[in-house]
Amino acid sequence: MARNKPLARKRRLMKATKSNRRVPAWIIMRTSRRFLQHPKRRHWRRSKLKR
Repeated sequence: MARNKPLARKRRLMKATKSNRRVPAWIIMRTSRRFLQHPKRRHWRRSKLKR
């Protein structure tokens, strides 16, 4: 990937980075372990983002 990125692409990458977090522990506790995994979780090697 290029070193100098356009701002729009940089924003998309940041959004993807933020949304790639695990489910917080307090939500797991509150829902009595119903939501253990995030449905939209993405692994950097398995699935790629849309350009």
